[in-house]
Amino acid sequence: MMDNFTLIGLMAATCTTLSFVPQVVHILRTGNVEGISLMMYSVFTVGVALWLAYGVVLGDLPVILANLVTLVLASMVLVLTLIKRHRIKRDHPAL
Repeated sequence: MMDNFTLIGLMAATCTTLSFVPQVVHILRTGNVEGISLMMYSVFTVGVALWLAYGVVLGDLPVILANLVTLVLASMVLVLTLIKRHRIKRDHPAL
C-alpha cells in the first residue's frame, strides 16, 4: 500500500507535469512558437534531467515519474520550437 507522502508526491507530480501538455498541443496544432523562450526551455530541460537523475539515485518513484514525463514534454517544446524557427529562417531569410 502506498503511504500518504508518496500519494501527495504523485498528485503533485501529475499536476505539474500535465501543465506542459497544453503548450505541446498548442504548438502541434498551430505551429506558433513566438512566445517560447529557448533559453528558459533549455535551462529548464537540463534541470528536469538533473531532477530525474536525482530521483533515480534516491529511488523516489514520484520524482522519477514526474521528471521523466516532464523531460519528454519539455524536450518536445524545445525541439518543436527549434524546428519551427529554423524553417521560418530558411523560408524567410530577411526575418
